[in-house]
Amino acid sequence: MASGTLYTYPENFRAAKALIAAQYAKANVKVAPNFVFGETNKSKDFTKKFPSGKVPAFESNDGKYLQDSNAIAYYVANEQLRGKNEYDRAQILQWIGFAEGEILPAACAWVFPILGIVKNNPQTQDALQRAKDDINSALAILNGHLLTRTYLVGERITLADIVVACNLLNPYKYVLDPSFRKTFHNVNRWFTTLINQPQFKAVLGNVEFCTKVAQPGSVTVAPPQEGKGKKKEEKKQEKKPKEAPKKEKEPEEELDAAEAALAAEPKSKDPFGEMPKGTFVMDDFKRVYSNEDETKSIPYFWEKFDHENYSIWYGEYKYPNELSKVFMSCNLITGMFQRLDKMRKQAFASVCLFGEDNNSTISGIWVWRGHELAFPLSPDWQIDYESYDWKKLDSSSAETKKLVEQYFSWSGTDKNGRKFNQGKIFK
Repeated sequence: MASGTLYTYPENFRAAKALIAAQYAKANVKVAPNFVFGETNKSKDFTKKFPSGKVPAFESNDGKYLQDSNAIAYYVANEQLRGKNEYDRAQILQWIGFAEGEILPAACAWVFPILGIVKNNPQTQDALQRAKDDINSALAILNGHLLTRTYLVGERITLADIVVACNLLNPYKYVLDPSFRKTFHNVNRWFTTLINQPQFKAVLGNVEFCTKVAQPGSVTVAPPQEGKGKKKEEKKQEKKPKEAPKKEKEPEEELDAAEAALAAEPKSKDPFGEMPKGTFVMDDFKRVYSNEDETKSIPYFWEKFDHENYSIWYGEYKYPNELSKVFMSCNLITGMFQRLDKMRKQAFASVCLFGEDNNSTISGIWVWRGHELAFPLSPDWQIDYESYDWKKLDSSSAETKKLVEQYFSWSGTDKNGRKFNQGKIFK
């Protein structure tokens, strides 16, 4: 198992590849403390080990040195991430090449002007349009590939997923607004599934999707961090000599400097915050449902349910013909639940899969605060819901009570006679 020190600054998407891979492999990789970009990586000691002075850079505990982010990620990964056979490994390399050659240049060309790395001029505008077209083409390729797949290679997360997702991180944060990404349902599902995995969250934290395309100058970038040895008083007394013409930095260095200083984005408000709380205590019902048999939990639901301030919805997957293996269909449900994590406080759902391999459907009963469809309330919740037909149910009707009993107790058949196979609870 690899172990060592990673030299980087906070929130470096390139370094994230190695750190995420290390999370999966349980490798002992520590980020170097007190790293100062532009100072530490320019020191003689650093450039002796890493001649280019670029980060991320990795020093293993047994004295090995690596600099390329993908090479570092590969080194600290395990067999599952690298590929278990020659063909899988070849596919993983193919997608890493795609991420570096097709996605990253276009992503940088689009994001650089926003971060102030590239000046916004007519020539930049031409490059910007080409970048948008290239991103569109790359996402179309990904979307087609992910139509019948949960992950890029095989049935588990690999380095292919990690590298491609990290290269798409800045576009998703700054430029891929809801209207642009709407076409790429499969990519959105895949990307959101990844960033909600514990190993990704441990490195990236909560990733907020772009709600509106950021414009040049709209992203606040703080000045580069200074070395600890400089004192404010000394700086005040220094006279500024005439500045010599500065050597232009490579775009990658400029991006590093800008990303190293990106300000934290404000936290989003609770979309349910302005709605009446009502009398139905969701947490109490969830506790009863988890600990008691349905003969007790379902009557408790109807005894406590607040018809005035809560609603019940039926959702059915629109594309059952696309469903093949049962485990893949279950992954769709799980992925949707993960992407709706912030909705759990005010919602509950029992989603069931009926049928078998190559002949199945997905449908469920959802309960949440308010009487409107909840998903449009937050951009973070809009990834999957359009793949379902939604119907608000009459919470006082006998038909709804019968449907709630069926889905809460995981029983019966769907409308076409397919038998209940398995279910998942959102709580």
